[in-house]
Amino acid sequence: MNIKELEMKATEVRCGIIRSTHAAGSGHPGGSLSSADIVTALYFDEMNIDPADPKMKGRDKLILSKGHVAPAQYAALAERGFFPKEELLTLRKLGARLQGHPNMEYVPGVEMSTGSLGQGFATAAGMAIANKLDKDPGRVYALLGDGELQEGIIWETTMSSSHYKLDNLVAIVDHNGLQIDGPNDEVMTVMPIADKFQAFGWNVIVIDGHDMEQILDAFKQARTCEGRPTAIIAETTKGKGVSFMEGDAGWHGKAANDEQTEQALAELDQLLQEQKKALEV
Repeated sequence: MNIKELEMKATEVRCGIIRSTHAAGSGHPGGSLSSADIVTALYFDEMNIDPADPKMKGRDKLILSKGHVAPAQYAALAERGFFPKEELLTLRKLGARLQGHPNMEYVPGVEMSTGSLGQGFATAAGMAIANKLDKDPGRVYALLGDGELQEGIIWETTMSSSHYKLDNLVAIVDHNGLQIDGPNDEVMTVMPIADKFQAFGWNVIVIDGHDMEQILDAFKQARTCEGRPTAIIAETTKGKGVSFMEGDAGWHGKAANDEQTEQALAELDQLLQEQKKALEV
């Protein structure tokens, strides 16, 4: 896919996020929307994966360390063909496999059951070590929330990943500045993020997390870095793509009602139509 096609696909992923959380009546749309461009770039361009063979040897893996943004991962997996898009409407339903946090036992394409903040990142590092030992060419990507950086296990993992020279590991920090209780800086500041990863010996790249070209270029840079893991600090907007959700911590963990959902989907559909016209030019 080219840049314009990826941008259009990210909008479709955002539509899936809104539809699924509305159908569930709960969930985490804010952070899911802020990470949609990153997740789209991973599943549709960067990662070596096969929907027909989810357990393919040598595949790349995405570990959703901020497991509560499962709606973003589910929407991208559905768009990529791992399961029918209609299944998104079963989010959080009793007996459904698409639950509030990803489950590796039931959902094709999900590599790790996550939710307890910080543990997904530690698992990703373990997978990267295993790939080194097994001479597996697969790369491991971990999506972290900025509020998640308040967890001590994050920095233990950052230290060990540098020590073991895990250049097959990429951490992407979705830095939208907000968590469930409000701004990071008021709850427990995590700044300066880039300086902290650099101090631990990581290769650090700071980007606009909604600029698809910058996202793809950062992943390319990470592939050329030898002997060090890479941290991509993606500056994002919570609720990106839906006007009334953008920059509002209140949308961290609640779903839109019927009227709000209609407005959100209308906005995203308008953007989608504009993107389609731009693609035709």
